[in-house]
Amino acid sequence: MARGFAGESTLSDADLGLALAPALTPQGLVPVPSFFHGFATRPQVLARGLVTLADVTATRYFRPVPTNLRDPVLTAQGDRLRAECFSACNGVYARLDLLGAGFDGGEITYGTTNVDIGLSTRQALSKVARDQLLHLDVGLEGMTVSSMDGTAKERPVQMPDRWVRALGNAAEMHRGLVARLHFDVAAARQLVASLPAVTSKSRSGWLAPTRTGVQLSPRPLKDSVHIEGLHRLSAAKRLLTDIKGVWVHGPADGEPGPVLLTFELPDARLVLGLTPETWRGYSGEGSLLPALADPNVIDDADMVSMVLAFEPVIDVQHLVAATALPEDRVRSALAVLAASGRVGWDAHDEAYFHRELPDDPDRVDKDNPRLVAARKLAESGAARRASEESVWMVRSGDADYRVRLTADPTTPDLTRGATCTCTWYLRHGGDRGTCKHVLAVQLVTKASGTVTVEDTIAALESQFDTPPETPADYTHE
Repeated sequence: MARGFAGESTLSDADLGLALAPALTPQGLVPVPSFFHGFATRPQVLARGLVTLADVTATRYFRPVPTNLRDPVLTAQGDRLRAECFSACNGVYARLDLLGAGFDGGEITYGTTNVDIGLSTRQALSKVARDQLLHLDVGLEGMTVSSMDGTAKERPVQMPDRWVRALGNAAEMHRGLVARLHFDVAAARQLVASLPAVTSKSRSGWLAPTRTGVQLSPRPLKDSVHIEGLHRLSAAKRLLTDIKGVWVHGPADGEPGPVLLTFELPDARLVLGLTPETWRGYSGEGSLLPALADPNVIDDADMVSMVLAFEPVIDVQHLVAATALPEDRVRSALAVLAASGRVGWDAHDEAYFHRELPDDPDRVDKDNPRLVAARKLAESGAARRASEESVWMVRSGDADYRVRLTADPTTPDLTRGATCTCTWYLRHGGDRGTCKHVLAVQLVTKASGTVTVEDTIAALESQFDTPPETPADYTHE
């Protein structure tokens, strides 16, 4: 299904000018969607939450320096509004989920746009009292917030291009995390109140529960989660009196790594994600590379994108049935869509969600030079099996590199646990995404079935009461 945008989206090396996305909704295609016109039932939570996002995106947590960035991405999904942003240093991901119960007198529809939270809007939101009326309007012209004290309006703005790369890596990194800790309202507020200021010296430690609340230990304790750079959570202090609890997601093996904290609010959630090191940004993590190393993955992503409809919770099994693709290929296709910023991950729901950004077919290659190099190695026959089982030799330049696979060869990700003798692995291991030599081996060895467009159209037709007249109805640009 071909979709155009309301207005013209622009793409440069540095920025993405995001026009309001048309919405393929459960009721059909809405060419010029309007997100929401109505009142907040929790006005102070909405106001403080938006200012919290402005705080995050305006802050460089690594070597703190204020910036003038204050522009979250807004996505409406029928039952909730999501506002997302990254810190100026790209090491903190922040998302405010505003649930349907938090609004009154209006209907949440479907769409995605990017707006600025300027000084006037920030000042207006900061003055909102708990019992004060607050009206929100988000649509083609941007975002307008109105209270008894006045109205502030913000226009759509350009989104930093690296945010698209960061959205994809954040989704993949957060997808691998598991719920490790939950703190009730008292312990959650104790944690937030004890956080160091944003300009403080970076502090790290192991977060663990106690009988009376929470503690930060210099050593790992039972059920503890390591957090690097506690000052990167300081923006949550603005919502201290509204916090009802917090979930902490961390690596399943209990080792230091990325973490995700979900603060429970009245009819809302604030999500803060942190990279494993304060100096590392989401845009450079390379976490999507294994999923992208599949000969069919781009075509599969096109098939999957045809049936997305701004779902707040994407049902993978529905996509399997709708596209006639195996589940592992659907998940790899979602990783490609994540690389374009078109799907995100919600740890609370343990599911992907859909946001619509302008499609850039060249983005996967442009943002992943290691993948491009791996394809060249695979196509040139540089990867060959060694005599030892699970060992490959890859010729790159004037050197031969030894790749050892340790994953089950039937799994989609053959790179998990793989090792290589190249400089990249000696320097990073598998911590910053895999090297081009391991990716080349995956491209050569991974079995890939073939599902034709005709198969997919037949599967799609079965989802409708009245099949379309011609296959052309399903063409997708």
